[in-house]
Amino acid sequence: MSFEALKRNRANDLSRLVAAAADTDQQKTTKSYVDERQWKPTVDKAGNGYAVLRFLPAPEGTDLPWAKFWDHGFKGPTGQWYIEKSLTSLGQQDPVSEANSKLWNSGDDRDKDIARERKRRLHYVSNVLIESDPSNPANEGQVMLFTYGKKIHDKIMDVMNPEYPDEKPMNPFDFWSGASFKLKIRKFEGYRNYDKSEFDSPSELSADDSFLEETYSKLYDLGEFSDPAQYKSYEELSARLQMVLGESSPAVQAFRAVEEVQAPAPVREAPAPSVSAADEDDTMSYFAKLAEED
Repeated sequence: MSFEALKRNRANDLSRLVAAAADTDQQKTTKSYVDERQWKPTVDKAGNGYAVLRFLPAPEGTDLPWAKFWDHGFKGPTGQWYIEKSLTSLGQQDPVSEANSKLWNSGDDRDKDIARERKRRLHYVSNVLIESDPSNPANEGQVMLFTYGKKIHDKIMDVMNPEYPDEKPMNPFDFWSGASFKLKIRKFEGYRNYDKSEFDSPSELSADDSFLEETYSKLYDLGEFSDPAQYKSYEELSARLQMVLGESSPAVQAFRAVEEVQAPAPVREAPAPSVSAADEDDTMSYFAKLAEED
């Protein structure tokens, strides 16, 4: 802005600045911590859900069509939650894994129960095309990220590397010879179960190369899930763990001060259920249970 324009428009500056400040405050108030790229299935009151997905190829510059990471999610005796990605995802030492090892090796069954409650959970993330989502039709035709657990990943591996000789291997991530995945959810012993989910017969996603090319251009980069910049440091995680467990140390005090300045999004408070052996690695099952009990 020139000096002449500054002088000419100064009468409007006050109202403009006030409006801009109000708009900024509103943005802070309404900031969403939900990742809009992530697709999540919807279930009814009985815990049943259905959707059809098409797993998509690896994005350009990526070797695999899925990313893999571990995290921990548990409530400490302070009533606070520890929900953090595990540094073991990066092949590094993690304070919770170290603490769990000590508990497990103590010889006390009570310590083993605590270690089980705080165990790390395995996740996979892939790009998917939402072909059918009866509960949320607006998602249909969208390319989104889908985070899933070991149970669904095992089904992917089963069709890629079938157990029996009369079964032909299939790459479910392929545009031309992949297959739609029918996600069938039911509640079993209080948790989401995916055993009835299955792949359809192989078929090309579309005969229109322009559609396939457009879909390919919409794939999200999966590199962020293995990017060290997306993980907290060992020191930060250790301080957070001590805070959740109610252990006092200078590191905890420093971490608390940083948290107060950054004012992170509040974490839902709810009783933490024990995870069954059948679904122990499935985050969706775990957090669905929390949501229901909230």
